[in-house]
Amino acid sequence: MACKKVIPYMNIENEVVANVLTASEKYAAEGADELFIFDYSVDEYSKEELLRVAKTLAKTVDVPFILGLHVKRFEDVKKAMYTGASYVMLKHSCIEDYSVVKESTERFGKDKVIIEIDSIKQFREPGYIDKLIECGVSAIMLKHLTMNDELANEIANCSLPVMIRDSLTRNDIKDLMRVDQVFAVSTNYFENKDLMKVKYYLKEQNIEVNTFESTIAFSELKLNEDGLIPVIAQDYKTSEVLMLAYMNEEAFNQTVKTGRMTYYSRSRRELWCKGDTSGHYQYMKALDLDCDKDTILAKVRQVGAACHTGSRSCFYTEIVKREYDDTNPLTVFSQVYDVIMDRKLHPKEGSYTNYLFDKGIDKILKKCGEEATEIVIAAKNPDSEELKYEISDFLYHMMVLMAECGLDWNDVVKELAHRR
Repeated sequence: MACKKVIPYMNIENEVVANVLTASEKYAAEGADELFIFDYSVDEYSKEELLRVAKTLAKTVDVPFILGLHVKRFEDVKKAMYTGASYVMLKHSCIEDYSVVKESTERFGKDKVIIEIDSIKQFREPGYIDKLIECGVSAIMLKHLTMNDELANEIANCSLPVMIRDSLTRNDIKDLMRVDQVFAVSTNYFENKDLMKVKYYLKEQNIEVNTFESTIAFSELKLNEDGLIPVIAQDYKTSEVLMLAYMNEEAFNQTVKTGRMTYYSRSRRELWCKGDTSGHYQYMKALDLDCDKDTILAKVRQVGAACHTGSRSCFYTEIVKREYDDTNPLTVFSQVYDVIMDRKLHPKEGSYTNYLFDKGIDKILKKCGEEATEIVIAAKNPDSEELKYEISDFLYHMMVLMAECGLDWNDVVKELAHRR
């Protein structure tokens, strides 16, 4: 059985953007399965502001998020999906033409569009759910309802999966989650609460939700003479090694339960949750055990610096170095892009990159087109060296285009990841 989802929501109308982003990062780090942000304002300024927030959100959080907005035409849905949102929420009362819904599901996929139904009366309207299914909709959202046996039975027999948005002032989350066909509850109830505690509460009620569970008991690990196991913390995205620390059984269990890296201090002889003092928390993404079962590799999301000196990594003192060719593709792409961005921000006389930026978007697009054509010509020839050269030329000009249009590799990689 698929795990049911806990999805914090935020109505960002008139909200301070920085507060929205901070809350989103906190929710994502502390166990939210997804996020739901929305602003159904009709005016174009509010809509554009929502899209700007969503684009920033896509770069700062690593959980899927749903974007709810007022939609008049397919172009609005396209703009919403292009922010990096995983799904778009369309409000029933705002939909003037259901062909927009059908076009959206055909373009982006049936699982990408959710319909927010304004009332139980609308939900019960004969033929309405069938109409949504014909348009390719894969889920609906009901909101601010009072759950009872009759309604629970109607939802359980709905032909589409149901998400419920509720402030949890009248309903207990467990009663909503227990209803068949309910796949998620979205609420603002968790604003100042421990989300993982709520998930463990649901688990105690025999409701399947995503929590951290270890596949290996601590007793199976090989400990040192002090009863500890060394833990190497590594950035989950860049693979940068951040620090080395130790865990005892209590620290291990606390880490697994909370999702925050907790260690045992050998000097102070006590547990310490990384970040409780400095604010530089480490949020666990994965724990891997080596072949000898005597070392743990923790893949983490590091907030701020890992080292007490303020350095990003504790491993910053170079002892010996031999020159080597670092051709890791992601590293090279990032380094070349960084040089291009540096030229954009700090122009250098005689730079070809600055020449392109000075000439503007039309010149950059012309060069991208020319280089794409050169790739086609080179591919028809038997010499792979020429093809390699032309592809490199194209990638360079493409990165100039990305910089000109405000994109970076994180944006592109995230979009590609959605297509796996």
